[in-house]
Amino acid sequence: MKTELRLHGHIDESIEFFATAAGNDNSRPQFYQQQGDSLRFFAPGNEFILSPQGVSHRGNGGSFCEYMFGVEQPLADLAKTEIRNRLILYGTSYDDNDRLIFSNKTRGTHSYNQLFLDGHAVYNTFFFVHDIKRTAIEEQQRHILQRLGKTFKRTRQISEIDDAHLAAELLDHLPAGASIYLFRLIHKKHRCYQERFRELYFENHKLAPEANAELDTLARSLDIDRYQQERIRIDVMYHHRDNYRIVDEYKKVLIACRQKGLIDEEANARLTRLKTLSVRQDIPAALFLTLDELLKTKELEVPHEKSYISATRQILQGLLLQENRFETSIDNRDMVVLLEAKQLAAKNRDHTFEHLLLETGKICDERIRDGADLALLENFSYIITFFDRFDSSSQQINRLAFMEDYRLTEEVTRSLLGSREAFEALQPGLFDKLFFKSIEDNDYLGRFGRRKIKLLRRSLEQIAADQQSIPGLIDKLEQLNKESRLYQLVLGHVKERIRNFYSRYYTRSEQDELLGQISRELKDKKVLNREIPGELFDDVVMHIKKEAVYLHNLLPQIVSEKDQGLRDDFLLNSGLDRFTIEEIEREYFTRNDLDPNALLQLRAG
Repeated sequence: MKTELRLHGHIDESIEFFATAAGNDNSRPQFYQQQGDSLRFFAPGNEFILSPQGVSHRGNGGSFCEYMFGVEQPLADLAKTEIRNRLILYGTSYDDNDRLIFSNKTRGTHSYNQLFLDGHAVYNTFFFVHDIKRTAIEEQQRHILQRLGKTFKRTRQISEIDDAHLAAELLDHLPAGASIYLFRLIHKKHRCYQERFRELYFENHKLAPEANAELDTLARSLDIDRYQQERIRIDVMYHHRDNYRIVDEYKKVLIACRQKGLIDEEANARLTRLKTLSVRQDIPAALFLTLDELLKTKELEVPHEKSYISATRQILQGLLLQENRFETSIDNRDMVVLLEAKQLAAKNRDHTFEHLLLETGKICDERIRDGADLALLENFSYIITFFDRFDSSSQQINRLAFMEDYRLTEEVTRSLLGSREAFEALQPGLFDKLFFKSIEDNDYLGRFGRRKIKLLRRSLEQIAADQQSIPGLIDKLEQLNKESRLYQLVLGHVKERIRNFYSRYYTRSEQDELLGQISRELKDKKVLNREIPGELFDDVVMHIKKEAVYLHNLLPQIVSEKDQGLRDDFLLNSGLDRFTIEEIEREYFTRNDLDPNALLQLRAG
């Protein structure tokens, strides 16, 4: 018979705990005692103490938690998609050959702050095992790893409040007469923030300004620092179904590249596509940067330094020259070179640029500390100010381009105008070059994203010349958003009707009949209370015709003859964005049960 004892309590206003003792027999003696303001949980040879300051332990066991942003993850765990959790066994370490070493030095203490900083921000669990056939501690730890290690690292029961299922799952791997003791610690304030953020984010897969304001107020009232807020936000965002698939695919590609020792053109194209998708989904860049750092190896580094990295290194090295005979300030020409290098580094996913910047900042701090001229710090701060403007402008413009229904605020528009003025002062036309020319060349930019970018580009220039107002720009962008929503609504219904009712749409009369059917259908469903503009409907029909031509006429020929030129010509001249074309290709390959590798080769060119 399996039995359980469970104790629930609160250490203070921040820390909650659940203690569970479970075994495979009927006997379960009292497993805890009060010691002043502390609780001591025990079994022969094992002890776990909860105090107002933290936890302490001796005997066998360890701790486990789900991996999240900020929890150190070994490459071996990262490479296995089925591993979800971090497991730490007391008294273990790795030797120079990455082999696990066991010892009997298992005593330890942990403060709650450090525990929720190094581990999961919300849930962390400690455990020990009592076995009537006791051996030396290091042997007990070895047996625990052999019997329970795989379950600890793969179980999905880890975030449930009730540990009954987890205890039962673990007991299945223990011998008769053994007991498992679990001590789940919960940071109540972090959980409160996590739950509210999840509610707001999962509602629309984005956060409105008022939601961000509410979360900021909540974080201040709960006294949660910025780093923990960011960890919790990133973790919640990652677990959204539309996000983790992109991040996991990105990780999968990087792991394959690491195994090959290089990132080839095909892999780079896939990684770039995933990055573009991540912008569209508003996935935090920190998730990708972390993966890039963990999966970077010497074999992946480019043997010859790129020209923009060389130029950056020269400028930053010149900044550090302290002799009076050298001019160390950054002029406009230097700043333009650095900004263009930053843009190229981001496009090529080259983190050498950021490493150079971080190393320069570190040296600047050390030299200022040792008495260097403050002009050194002023010059470096001047660079960082422009880079912050670059990052902010790039993020907002990309969101406008790739995120459906993204709304530009007056505050963001004023920030873009300020950045535009600063960049234009460096070099006329620089803002346009850095942020508009490159994005307009992006094949993934959709028809409405392209129109919004053109509108923003033209309007910023007009606002700067007092020929247009900021509210006027925002109103025009909102009109585009409404048109985009209507376009997608009509497109979806027309496709559905054509598919289900075999409606024809080739002649003008057939199109007029189809327009009438769709209009009545949308009005009957009360999703539209006005007439569909004829020009918009014509665009929808043309879009469907182009898709049909590609799907039924061109794609079979492209696949059978491996005619990359025909595909490229259609991409260039059809007016359909790459997202749409790749979705047609994916459906075609799936429906006809074709080799997925052939699809990857087709996209890689």
